[in-house]
Amino acid sequence: MNLKRTLLAAGVALTALVTTAGAPVAAQGPHTGPEKPTVVLVHGAFADSSSWNGVITDLRRAGYPVIAPANPLRGLHGDAEYLSSVLDSIEGPVILAGHSYGGSVITQAAAGDRDVKALVYIASFQLDAGESTAELAAKYPGGELGPALDAVPFPAADGTTGTDLYVQQDEFRRVFAADVPRRTTTLLAATQRPIAESALNDTATRAAWKTIPSWALITTEDLTIPADSMRFMSERAGSHTTEIKASHAVAVSRPHVVSDLIERAARTTVR
Repeated sequence: MNLKRTLLAAGVALTALVTTAGAPVAAQGPHTGPEKPTVVLVHGAFADSSSWNGVITDLRRAGYPVIAPANPLRGLHGDAEYLSSVLDSIEGPVILAGHSYGGSVITQAAAGDRDVKALVYIASFQLDAGESTAELAAKYPGGELGPALDAVPFPAADGTTGTDLYVQQDEFRRVFAADVPRRTTTLLAATQRPIAESALNDTATRAAWKTIPSWALITTEDLTIPADSMRFMSERAGSHTTEIKASHAVAVSRPHVVSDLIERAARTTVR
């Protein structure tokens, strides 16, 4: 009797195996659709990749693979080459977002990259060839970052002396992150990454937004990049533009707004 039961069970199992092997793929589970694009988030000056933490949490919850590399902040062309190497390591479509000076970097790095399907500028710069970040930051009045900066010399690799720029810690919240809780801005000010002054004066040679669809988030309470400067750049680029009452540190203070805009760009361009 035990042997009979064993043989019967084996026969049922074998029948199930054959049936499954011959069934169409759809019978093995629901179709999940195409894989979502990888979102690459590029921070700007006076910040690091952790400034995207809230945005990353939202995007991962929505099923997006996310990478937030460290932007070297040493020079526009070197920073763009570094970002290009990160993009080359990713298979499949990419949605590329940049905050502040990070926008300058993505504009240079993404030109000619067929895998980059959308550019998302978050309180950011959209340079054209021949323009510098510093030039566009000063194009319209309203920015208050300059007087709040400290210049610190550093030894460059070629033996010369460069200049790093830091936001004065007692001015950091006012000019950079006025809508972020003071306890958080105290930490952001202490851990800020400086940018080489020369990086802000480097001129772009390419403008990816001329061939890649773009989205822009303009922060109307921004004292780092005047809102009119951002409007000028986004209108020139034909970007899908959203305005929000927020400080320059909008990825920290309003991460859901930022992640929603990135998802909108992804849904529109990757099908």
